[in-house]
Amino acid sequence: MDFNFTEEQTMLRDSLARTVADKYDFDKRRAFLATDQGRDTTNWAVFAELGLTAAPLPEAYGGLGGGPIDVMVVMEEFGKGLVIEPYLQTVVLGGQALILGATEAQKQEHLNAIAAGDRIIAAGFYEPKGRYNLADVSTTAKKDGSGYVLNGHKAVVIGAPWADHLLVTARTAGGQREAVGVSLFLVPKSAKGVTTRDYPTVDGFRASEVYFENASVGAEHLIGAADAALPLVEEIVDHGIAAVCAEAVGAMKVIHAATVEYAKTRKQFGVAIASFQVLQHRMVDMFMATEQSASMAMMASLKLGDSALERAKAASAAKVQIGKAGRFVGQAAVQIHGGMGVTDEMKVGHYFKRVTMIDAQFGAVDHHLKRYTDLSLADAA
Repeated sequence: MDFNFTEEQTMLRDSLARTVADKYDFDKRRAFLATDQGRDTTNWAVFAELGLTAAPLPEAYGGLGGGPIDVMVVMEEFGKGLVIEPYLQTVVLGGQALILGATEAQKQEHLNAIAAGDRIIAAGFYEPKGRYNLADVSTTAKKDGSGYVLNGHKAVVIGAPWADHLLVTARTAGGQREAVGVSLFLVPKSAKGVTTRDYPTVDGFRASEVYFENASVGAEHLIGAADAALPLVEEIVDHGIAAVCAEAVGAMKVIHAATVEYAKTRKQFGVAIASFQVLQHRMVDMFMATEQSASMAMMASLKLGDSALERAKAASAAKVQIGKAGRFVGQAAVQIHGGMGVTDEMKVGHYFKRVTMIDAQFGAVDHHLKRYTDLSLADAA
């Protein structure tokens, strides 16, 4: 199997690396995070001009016909720059939901808008008491004529303060944790009955608690078949897992490089601490953990087109490896930097925050260890 990037993917990576280095300079990033909106809106337009929003989408809907490896390339570079733009939520989660489950009319309306950079979507699949169980849905969508009325609460919806549409699960049948009865909706954020409470997250993103109070939506906002959306949502989330794993790899690469550079300049007992063998061993271990994570992230991306079982196992395996590696690499970097490693002025602390949040996103290590075990047992039965 050829693991080399194509010429187009290499050009995409190099072009994006230059743009991120310019637009997401550490000081620039800190400046726009401190604004009321928490981002520089011109960056999204720049990424759209580069073709990033169109890269993994079908050509028939304004895309460039790429796939998961293109997303992996983009997300790794985003990880290197701690990019906060809602690419994961809009292009990866929203795009895949539409590609896999939408009608032709829905694809024409939304995918073209995503590709052009004119649509921002936030995905709300989790609820306050649901942990990481995608079937644990208490938000309801009751039939009302040809449409639905939504009531409920979605928690920690990343990117919702910037979004114009919300991709949410709601229960149209069955009990709270039953697999059958979950449906998927793409709801305009401006719809009557939709309210949000916005807040910043520890890693610089913005999120919302989203509330639905008798929010009426038409049948055209239903994505896929009613009552049977859980397998679709699981596939969408596996695409999201592969993407954040690639992002974490990019962040870990920067953490390791910054730590090595710091160790070469920081002196103790009259010599650079990089000359201490115990720290050399620790930095080698950081490098190995990062490279192993890169391999697992690539495997997760390559397996997205396989059977549901193989796709899910690869996604969970990658999430476990990267959750453990991110914690180790981040902790080691902070320890080598000393007390300075957790200050706002040192970038390693900001990267450590991001990989820590990635560990929790879509399920932490323990959740995916159990998921992988359950899938393996089901496969063996």
